[in-house]
Amino acid sequence: MMIQYLESTKQFQLNTQNTTYALAIADDAYLLHIYWGKKLPFTDLTYLLRLKENPFTPTQNERDRACFFDTVPFEYPCGGTGDYREPAFGIEDMGGFRACNLTYLSHRIYCGKPVLQGLPHTFSEIHTPMETLEITMVDKPTGLTVLLSYTVFADSDAIIRSVKVRNDGTESCKLTRVLSCSVDIDNERLDMLTLYGSWARERQVSRVPIGHGKQRIDSLRGESSHQYSPFFALLSPQTTEQQGDAYGFTIIYSGNFFAQAELTQHGTTRAQIGINPDDFVWQLNPTEEFQAPEAVMVYSAEGLGGMSRCYHKLFHRHLIRSQWKDKNRPVLINNWEATYFDFNLEKLQHIAKEAAALGIELFVLDDGWFGHRDSDNCSLGDWKPDERKLPGGLQPLTDTVTELGMRFGLWFEPEMVSPDSDLYRAHPDWAIQIPNRPMTLCRAQYVLDMSREEVRDAIWAQMKQILDNHPISYVKWDMNRQLTELGSAVLPATRQKELWHRYVLGVYDLMERLVTEYPDLLLENCSGGGARFDPGMLYYSPQIWSSDDTDARERLRIQYGASLFMPPSAMGAHVSVCPNHATGRNTPFDTRANVAMNGTFGYELDVTKLSDEDKAAIPEQIHRYHRYSHLVRNGLQYRLGDPFGGSACAAQMHNGWDAWIYVAEDGSEALFTFVQITAEANLRSRKIALAGLQPDAQYQFEWNGQQQTMLGAVLNECGVLIPNLWGDMRSVQIYLQRVNE
Repeated sequence: MMIQYLESTKQFQLNTQNTTYALAIADDAYLLHIYWGKKLPFTDLTYLLRLKENPFTPTQNERDRACFFDTVPFEYPCGGTGDYREPAFGIEDMGGFRACNLTYLSHRIYCGKPVLQGLPHTFSEIHTPMETLEITMVDKPTGLTVLLSYTVFADSDAIIRSVKVRNDGTESCKLTRVLSCSVDIDNERLDMLTLYGSWARERQVSRVPIGHGKQRIDSLRGESSHQYSPFFALLSPQTTEQQGDAYGFTIIYSGNFFAQAELTQHGTTRAQIGINPDDFVWQLNPTEEFQAPEAVMVYSAEGLGGMSRCYHKLFHRHLIRSQWKDKNRPVLINNWEATYFDFNLEKLQHIAKEAAALGIELFVLDDGWFGHRDSDNCSLGDWKPDERKLPGGLQPLTDTVTELGMRFGLWFEPEMVSPDSDLYRAHPDWAIQIPNRPMTLCRAQYVLDMSREEVRDAIWAQMKQILDNHPISYVKWDMNRQLTELGSAVLPATRQKELWHRYVLGVYDLMERLVTEYPDLLLENCSGGGARFDPGMLYYSPQIWSSDDTDARERLRIQYGASLFMPPSAMGAHVSVCPNHATGRNTPFDTRANVAMNGTFGYELDVTKLSDEDKAAIPEQIHRYHRYSHLVRNGLQYRLGDPFGGSACAAQMHNGWDAWIYVAEDGSEALFTFVQITAEANLRSRKIALAGLQPDAQYQFEWNGQQQTMLGAVLNECGVLIPNLWGDMRSVQIYLQRVNE
């Protein structure tokens, strides 16, 4: 058994492959956190609660109940009754009162896990054992029942947590805060690592020591956002990529989120993540339920790398549903940076023919194919081909593409509407807005109220008309603006603050229709680049566009940050033209490919305008991608360098290079990539230690034109020597294969 309950001490203990998570019932009422760290035998750990110390438990010392509440490590803390730290759960009853006190009622341990209706969630593959602990808590005065679920998989060190609230009382109640998890870590010396950024500069790494008080990241934009990723890690000060304590937190959700670490008066750190409580209120009537998103917590004693590999494996095996997760995905070419809105049928056919001749397998038509969209000022919501650009609609282009032996893909932005569109003129109330308040334009567009079924139905009917009548095997789903003036024409005044969450549920519903109706479709999510690069999207799409910045040097940072909690196989990454459209930087064509292979792989350029030398390189790049992509999908990633110059993992202080390696789980093969970011004069070769190779195995590889064979232990500890390369952004890629000696 992975989960046990010790009746004598009223302690629950969850054991994964390498970790233990323990909690207990104190005073027959209060659920307290005990321990989370390296794996321990099933044993009594309740002494760590310090209940023999002041302020004692309420049954022994009722006069100091508030002191007890403000001291003990509550597993799911509430507010208003004495715990003055950040609560995980908050309510407002019919009298306008906000105090709440959840107490233990019962529990059960069972095989399997809960299915979250309407929300993305983890699941078990066939033959993968899993167990769930479900603890029922109640707030007696209101009749609210809170179900706390903890799931462990036999093949993972992750703890999956979810919270369901049911109103078993006789009166309505408002939920003002329902976080997905809270944990009090008995450690006051921790760093907080977060991912920040902006459009085209997502997932930059920040690592700072936690001081007394609260350190928070969040989104109140209607999406997980460019600005902060819904993930953070708490690290011991000495933690590096390879070693040290790393506690990771993320949420399987794509809307407003809240993540915080609070260093408290008694030297514990309270870590929390969930739906952003700002501007959130959910009215829960008698018999109704509210389901919060799943949170995924990971502890690793093997540093950031161990934490990341746990997330990668869990999401690949137990979150991504698409049949494409284990398939070799087609190499695509997207016309966006090649043409933007300036294209016609002849130009697109010319690009497709040249691409097919070079071995590219999927042609993707991006924005500009519908309505009268010559710019981003119009036509969103009118999903009918523009006959001016595409005489005869999409059919002549899809005929050309399929006759060339390629697949065809298409761009949609289903959640948006342009003021200059037939849809908006017919249904202006379908846009999110507040009556008598000016509507804010962004990219000349508004956001459709996806909480309304009739809106989703109308968009779905247009999409289905296109998908049913054309050979489309790939869809790029975009979302290019954040939400403002939150208001729905159909929600009553008392429920307007529910719109943030109802919007996300509506998006999930429409995506569920898409992947259910077209199970063979390869769906790639996008939000102005990487503003929805979150685990929630993985449930529907096996890959997500990482950023609109395709510059190889910037992608080193963006993809490094993303890999801290998201599988590299999910990172949409393309080779683009130079000078790069975002930075103006020039980088070698081969390095652009090597960086893009650290994720999905494709091209974002006008192939007809490439030099003969670059064209000649494409077939070989595609061959390498197909030969090695299984390692990116299923291998174990070890980050060997740090494009942030040591600020991320504190492992190596350098600014001049980055490197990573993917190793097959059985150690049979590996792919190593090195990028020299900046060249320096008069440097001897760099010694780059590899990682993850079997120490006692021999590995054969080609380097400097010669076949070499070296022991895995030597490669892990001593590494390979990379000479000082001529020029910035030069790269080396080495394939290693285990051999029998």
